[in-house]
Amino acid sequence: MKIRTKLLVTFCTITVVPIILIYIAIMGLSTYQNRVFSETYGVGQVDLSAGASIRVFSHLTESIQKEIEEEIKNDPSDFEDLTYLATLNDQMKLKHSFLMVTKNGKLFYSGNEEAASALESQISDYAEINDVDSWGNYLDKNTEHLIKQREFELSDGCRIGIYLVTNVVDVIPEVKSLITEMFLSSAMILFITGGMLTAWVYRSILWPIGKLQEATKQIRDGNLDFTLDVEDDDEIGQLCQNFEEMRIRLKESTEEKIQYDKESKELISNISHDLKTPITSIITYTDLLSKCPQSDEKAKEYMAVLTEKSTKLARLVEDLIEASKLSSGNITLHPMVLDLGELTAQAIGEYQKEFEENRLQLVLDPDLPRVQAFADGSKTYRVLENLLQNAKKYSAVDSRVYVRVYKQGDFGVFEIKNISAQPLNISPQELAQRFVRGDASRTKEGNGLGLSIAQELCSAQQGKLELLIDGDLFKARVYLPQPKNALPQDTAE
Repeated sequence: MKIRTKLLVTFCTITVVPIILIYIAIMGLSTYQNRVFSETYGVGQVDLSAGASIRVFSHLTESIQKEIEEEIKNDPSDFEDLTYLATLNDQMKLKHSFLMVTKNGKLFYSGNEEAASALESQISDYAEINDVDSWGNYLDKNTEHLIKQREFELSDGCRIGIYLVTNVVDVIPEVKSLITEMFLSSAMILFITGGMLTAWVYRSILWPIGKLQEATKQIRDGNLDFTLDVEDDDEIGQLCQNFEEMRIRLKESTEEKIQYDKESKELISNISHDLKTPITSIITYTDLLSKCPQSDEKAKEYMAVLTEKSTKLARLVEDLIEASKLSSGNITLHPMVLDLGELTAQAIGEYQKEFEENRLQLVLDPDLPRVQAFADGSKTYRVLENLLQNAKKYSAVDSRVYVRVYKQGDFGVFEIKNISAQPLNISPQELAQRFVRGDASRTKEGNGLGLSIAQELCSAQQGKLELLIDGDLFKARVYLPQPKNALPQDTAE
């Protein structure tokens, strides 16, 4: 069913259906209460759905009227008997009325003294209006009482006036019950109709939307191993079916990419291993040749170039093998408590000469603080080594490279910062990707793997590598977790 059709059905359900059901309920309740009213008060068929109308109140005293007429014919002198009048008034009380009797224009009996005192002056006016021997119906001046008047003469010439007074302000219990039941039945019908409509709308519209929303969250979280099963054929159902097809294609594409990446990494790893042995042999034999007596200066120069390039190639192969292991998770860590300051001093001591040859001043606090870290010693040294090599390659000539070690929170931190020789028109996130170099023209040596390997080694040890770029200022921070029982250490300001 299309959504347009569902909206039309919803409109009809909200408007037409409750009206029909409420009408049927009211008619049923009205019929039942009319029957109860007739049986209770001994009157003919009345329509209580009119509420507290004059006609309903008029029906209440019809039986009393008939009894009075019979008594007038049989023994009119009874209307001078207060006992009989009291008995008659007791019957009227059951019908929300009371009796008033006048004799020669004077009040002779009253079933309700308080109301009679207010009506006494008015019934004399009614007596003048109705001067025939028949019943007259009137409302008092405040329209609070329905008065039925009947006058006749006794054999001794006395004129008797009978007044049946009904309070029209009161609502008869049956009318109250009918109104209450109408309200409750209407509310129940609206509640049930609304509940059924809500359940139908939820099942046909909101439920599929909820499943679609949950599916989008699954994809957002990287999970494609689920099924979006919606059987409806409306617009939302078609949207869910299209979404399911998109999920299947996305899953297939992701699986293909994963397989492609796996094969690429395996290829790089295999090629790297295949290259490692001959390169090692080249380096070995080059070293042996360099030790042989050489009289030709050109040959010595060529030998030096061959040694430099083969060493660089060996380094590249080692980086590729390391990156391949990190990507596949095929890496073994041996974490231990390290003195990060001591490890930093060791790495700087190895590269101090190379920095000086590149006309760079390496600035290190002479009193390195004792900062502990819980990490693998060789892998951490590789991280520091990669960062130092990166600074050596890309720092501006005759500039300073600052290194410091400190504690921040639950981490030991190694920080290095330098001024780049070339503008850094690249984001830190891109700079940490594989085969991406800060030197876009590639005039400097390097393969673009150093920062990527450092970042992955930090992540593998529950730490992180943070890169910051501010103009030409490049800053790298290595965060490594501290052991649980670390010694007190210096903290970064």
